[in-house]
Amino acid sequence: MFVIIGIIAVIGAVIGGYLMEHGNLKVLMQPAELLIIGGAAIGTLLIANPLSVVIRIFKGVLATFSGSRYSANLYLETLQMLNEIFQFARKMGVAKLEEEIEKGPQSELFSKYPKVVKNHHAVDFLCDTLRTSLSGVVPPFELDQMMELDLEVHHHEAAIPAASLTTVADALPGLGIVAAVLGVVITMGALGGPPEAIGEKVAAALVGTFLGILLCYGFIAPIASAMGKSNDSEGQYYNSLRVGLLAFAKGMAPKIAVEVARRSIPADMRPSFQNLEAALKGGGAAASAAGGASGD
Repeated sequence: MFVIIGIIAVIGAVIGGYLMEHGNLKVLMQPAELLIIGGAAIGTLLIANPLSVVIRIFKGVLATFSGSRYSANLYLETLQMLNEIFQFARKMGVAKLEEEIEKGPQSELFSKYPKVVKNHHAVDFLCDTLRTSLSGVVPPFELDQMMELDLEVHHHEAAIPAASLTTVADALPGLGIVAAVLGVVITMGALGGPPEAIGEKVAAALVGTFLGILLCYGFIAPIASAMGKSNDSEGQYYNSLRVGLLAFAKGMAPKIAVEVARRSIPADMRPSFQNLEAALKGGGAAASAAGGASGD
């Protein structure tokens, strides 16, 4: 939502200021310049990245318009799920928990937490770590190293689309200059004609530079930055999972392990101790109410 508001603000400020100076909007309508800059930008994107990365870039751009999925309610639901998994392991034993883990998202332990299950990588990370921990042959220190390695690889992969889009943004001012130079070439070929025609061609050439800079700093670079912040939010979420799983692997009681995970959550998303207690005691209804209270 804020991305849309920001785009409207950029367009409104630029066009509004231009009109205040009695500018002619028709001069800015240069589809040829836009074709040169936009087409070349897409071309550089395709040259520099494989198809899989290009697809992830477009998905990441679309995701910025819907906002971050890592909300206070998701964190609270995740803490609930961790508590239930840890309690299940204590009461039912390792063998029963392994059976539930093998079922994956279809397991009763996971299916009641739809917000968490939507994130397939998070579920895989959780299940793989629990399998390794329950084997009893990997000490907590080595388990933590494995988790950090997994998260490092995932974070690196997730950062590639944003970095690639930033590269395209950095190229846009240069592509705007390319369009402007081509406009100057056309203008030079029209010398000797009416001054009005020459003026229009010069204006069209300058619009190319304008579009390249505006697209870079007004749209593409901020969207790439938003994608980067989304990746950071994802990393913080996975870190809370890692901290909770490691605490339980060290032998901490379920509620203490969940509390350790809660302390690792960013302050603006972290449920209070009272809200978490209410959620753990009251189940889904209390969780929703507590989540709403913490989100307000």
